[in-house]
Amino acid sequence: MNSTIEMIPSLAFRIQEKFELLYGAGDTLTVRSPGRVNLIGEHTDYNNGFVLPAAIDKAIYMVVRPRSDQRVKLFSFDLDQAFTGSIAELVSSGLHWPDYILGVVQQVKAMGHTVGGFDLVFGGDIPLGAGMSSSAALECATAFSLNEVFGLGLDPLTMVKLSQKAENVFVGVQCGIMDQFASMFGRKDHVIRLDCQSLEYSYFPFKTDGIRIVLLDTHVKHSLASSEYNTRRQQCEAGVSLVRQHHPEVKSLRDVDAGMLTAFVKPVDELIYRRCSYVIEENERLLAATQDLERGDIAAFGRRLYGSHEGLSKKYEVSCPELDFLVEQVRDREGVIGARMMGGGFGGCTINLVREEAIDELITWLTPLYREAMGKELKAYMGQIENGTSVL
Repeated sequence: MNSTIEMIPSLAFRIQEKFELLYGAGDTLTVRSPGRVNLIGEHTDYNNGFVLPAAIDKAIYMVVRPRSDQRVKLFSFDLDQAFTGSIAELVSSGLHWPDYILGVVQQVKAMGHTVGGFDLVFGGDIPLGAGMSSSAALECATAFSLNEVFGLGLDPLTMVKLSQKAENVFVGVQCGIMDQFASMFGRKDHVIRLDCQSLEYSYFPFKTDGIRIVLLDTHVKHSLASSEYNTRRQQCEAGVSLVRQHHPEVKSLRDVDAGMLTAFVKPVDELIYRRCSYVIEENERLLAATQDLERGDIAAFGRRLYGSHEGLSKKYEVSCPELDFLVEQVRDREGVIGARMMGGGFGGCTINLVREEAIDELITWLTPLYREAMGKELKAYMGQIENGTSVL
């Protein structure tokens, strides 16, 4: 018997093993594409505002090898499901998960590039439904893999744009560009300030020793999220229309200031005014938050997170009792620097900045409180900021 203690195979290694079991041994490419968190700047992306995401240490791992024919053979390691299609005829799979891959292939072809058939196995440790954008990670992994395997010569921003378009066109989800951008452009120990209007971006250091990102999962599904998301977009557009009657140059809420809202929106529609004022305030909060990071003032940064949640809950009204409960409980808790709801809203996770030594005690204390108040189990995920999509 072997006396050495065998290491538990990493997820990437097990996916590689599955690939060889399905398709045989030989040269392969393995790509890692991370999920993301957004520190601050929620519902600002579709209003041409600013967002502050980061890639995290939870990722999709993809193993790919080109084929000599036009067939596409896909396998989901986590779901234990297979799908076979053809490069020549890209149609919806009926299984949902292959569509994120097929949609990217479709967009690559639409750009005039030639891709052949390929075998592919993927799996990951990004928690599904927790708002960490596993779909964007899958799309970016696919774009990156095809670029490497078929020598397409695509730059990272092109891969981001075609991944977003794949989700918009093939999957049918009208997402913004933030998720794919963070997955592709992530940098270890940094957050990305992305201007969703110009796509200009800057990195800000987030090497906060002894502080971890903790996501607390409400276990509430976003039942209202898609319909209310569309309603919020329409309300923001309605605000822009009211301002544009007096300022024709205005194209989005990015071009609107608080004075314009007070003069031209508030007298007409109080609700639209509240929605739009949240977006303008959130952009200002985010720009101030990046200055906090430059100064190394993490306490001030944390206070901005609470301000963001207040706006999302009271003005934009996309929170829910469970999210509000979790933020309120940790607000004055020692070791918690800041917290807010993250993502589209009506469920999902709160994002919390917590000192490492306080994490275990926080979760032990909060879990029964949450169960008693909301009748649901609390799930916690730890995250650290990592690099973006790359060859493993």
